[in-house]
Amino acid sequence: NLESLPIRIECFDISNIQDESPVGSMVVFEDAAPKKAHYRKFGVRSEGGQDDFGMIREVVFRRFARMRSVTAEEYDAGFATCPNLVVVDGGKGQLSAALSAMHELDLARVAVVSLAKREEEVFVPGVSVPIALERSSPGLQLLQRVRDEAHRVALRYHRRKRGARSMETIFETLPGIGPVRRRALLRHFPSPRVLRCRA
Repeated sequence: NLESLPIRIECFDISNIQDESPVGSMVVFEDAAPKKAHYRKFGVRSEGGQDDFGMIREVVFRRFARMRSVTAEEYDAGFATCPNLVVVDGGKGQLSAALSAMHELDLARVAVVSLAKREEEVFVPGVSVPIALERSSPGLQLLQRVRDEAHRVALRYHRRKRGARSMETIFETLPGIGPVRRRALLRHFPSPRVLRCRA
């Protein structure tokens, strides 16, 4: 019952481990194919602890706030284009968080759903019972592909951010290593494991 065909689908996911380096991802599919030039990653700023709902709300809000405040100097096609469908990884709580952010920005006409991993159920606003699509349904398979890609991007960004943070910690304990040298070492060594192997 979408108002328009979901030609542009954006999916959001959160990745964090015990509140360490939480990040969010936004992936974009157009005509059922990934549009990687429009993917975006977010470092979560809120200090709310293990609050998946709050993190989803923040990421969705920041994405659409950028769309509304785009200027000629800051033009970014990934943020300037409005999606036909927003997919959120999770269940009812994540869906409510995304809707809350979008309603605050008065984006009520953009369709939003969430896809829960365990049973692969689709939650839609205003309906308490999830929609269980057939496993062989092309619609469900497309939603799964979009969700899995958002999860992959978020997890990869989270690992990279966590690795950089642990590198900073290693360098802070070394005598004689100041901020300039620390930045140079961080650029040169991609991970703590590589640094230990070379040491």
